[in-house]
Amino acid sequence: MIKVNRRFAIAPMMKWTDKHCRYFHRLLSRNTLLYTEMIFAGAIVKGNRKKLLGHHQKEHPLALQIGGWDISDLQEATRIGVDYGYDEINLNLGCPSSRVKSGRFGAIMMRQPDHVAACLEAMKKVSKNRKITVKCRIGVDDQEPEKELPKFLEQVIAAGVDGIIIHARKAILRGLSPKMNRTIPELDYDIVLEMKNKFPMTEIVINGGIDNLNQVNHFLNNGLDGVMIGRAAYHRPFEILFSADKEVFGEEHVNRSIRNLLLSFCDYIETELNKGSKLANITKPLLGVFNGRPGARSFRRVLSEKSFKQGAGPEVLLEAMDFVEIRP
Repeated sequence: MIKVNRRFAIAPMMKWTDKHCRYFHRLLSRNTLLYTEMIFAGAIVKGNRKKLLGHHQKEHPLALQIGGWDISDLQEATRIGVDYGYDEINLNLGCPSSRVKSGRFGAIMMRQPDHVAACLEAMKKVSKNRKITVKCRIGVDDQEPEKELPKFLEQVIAAGVDGIIIHARKAILRGLSPKMNRTIPELDYDIVLEMKNKFPMTEIVINGGIDNLNQVNHFLNNGLDGVMIGRAAYHRPFEILFSADKEVFGEEHVNRSIRNLLLSFCDYIETELNKGSKLANITKPLLGVFNGRPGARSFRRVLSEKSFKQGAGPEVLLEAMDFVEIRP
């Protein structure tokens, strides 16, 4: 099993952090912890496990995020995830979507700390040497985070959780869409720092609105165990991930260039096309790689327009690369 350093991670994002995205992100950073999209525990237990959980060995360190309410399903999904080689199993307690809410899992579970504790205890029993973590909000709807969050964390810690990722924003399940929940209400980073002071022996990672490595190091220097970035890393992968090993983990890579990484990704494209993957799905996470640089629009246009053509292959990426000045 690969040793996991949780100083920096990319958040699980539905329809974004699929296997192609994770493979590309791993090319950019050797150390950043990557997460799958949230996968419903019941689907893992009853569905096509190979399709849902299959991943490239180069993606590690890699965590599986699962969602669900049923204790037996969560336990079995954890057991299966461990068998598939994931380095961490994470329980989603933060998703605010109405579909998730109707299934009684996600952020709404923060109202049921006793049940969450029971879920974690069951998951821990089959986790072997993998860590069991949760990703939660600072509160839900009318909860007062200053009062409710410490009580919630006390219970999940007592249940044996190995780490807690806190999105520093309440989830408003009554009247706000998931998109609105990404910006409303305001972020409260201070309460996450307070939770680390209150529970110093527990690994606590902060998430929410963080969009650069300076912020990452700020939070690490202020005592948090890790920082998680979401959409910013997807939309600006080169800016954030390519520098992460040096800026966050203190690891220097010699003779490393984005051009060589993209050429390496061409080999991956060829392999995945032979397995039946669609080129447009494989190249989707590359669209933002040159954001802010001359030629980025042309790079995106070539990928967007030509990746859908029948028979298209790695040559589409090579053509797109010709439109940008690629420096190390």
